[in-house]
Amino acid sequence: MAETLLVKLGGSLITEKTDDRGAVRRDVLARLAAEIARARQAITPRLVLGHGSGSFGHVAAREHGIAEGLRSPAQLPGISKTQERAAALHREVLSALAAARLAPYSIAPSSCMVFAGGRAAELFDEPLRLALDAGLLPVVYGDVVMDREQGVAICSTERILETLATRLTVRQVLWLGETDGVYGEDGRILPRISSLEGLRFTSPAGTDVTGGMRHRVETALALARHGVKSVIFNGLTPGLLERALLGETVPGTEVV
Repeated sequence: MAETLLVKLGGSLITEKTDDRGAVRRDVLARLAAEIARARQAITPRLVLGHGSGSFGHVAAREHGIAEGLRSPAQLPGISKTQERAAALHREVLSALAAARLAPYSIAPSSCMVFAGGRAAELFDEPLRLALDAGLLPVVYGDVVMDREQGVAICSTERILETLATRLTVRQVLWLGETDGVYGEDGRILPRISSLEGLRFTSPAGTDVTGGMRHRVETALALARHGVKSVIFNGLTPGLLERALLGETVPGTEVV
């Protein structure tokens, strides 16, 4: 099976996370799309792109308590609202990728995943696999999914990428945020980590219902236990994504 690279563009990177109205950093998004397009001309591994919800889905999810599951019919409009806001940002991402002459193919977790007790239980991945085989760029994102035990759940981008990593032959996962990597207790960026010990996490900027950097690191550590390495680095630094896709070592934190 051909190797695949997984990439996540953090919600705080592509949106103004502290703006609850939902504001896209279109200049950042356009630059990242251009870097992907240039790298795609040279790299051999296939690519799956994921992105967070930033100031879009997180705000609606927090307002209606979606992360805690379905407890009241009064939440039903909130489920729809959260989905709509997440999809609105997704459309912005797809538009930027298409403008960079890529061929994005949308994969909505709500249409292919089922959770149980807040954890992934089922994933129908054939459309994504066929899209990869056809040369398309599958794009996934954080979404609201149905849950067998609690009614609904938030499927973070981390969760779907972690699940995909068990189905595909993944070379590496690239996690892009707006920090230079993972901080140690002394406030310095750590070049390599293999556990949560000695790490310092600050509260996520703006509204966040999935756990911010801690959730990202926990997911990367889980993947490392299955032999999949990750690199966490700053997507605001021009050129780093392109270099990482080309296989170059970039400044950041390697998770092994």
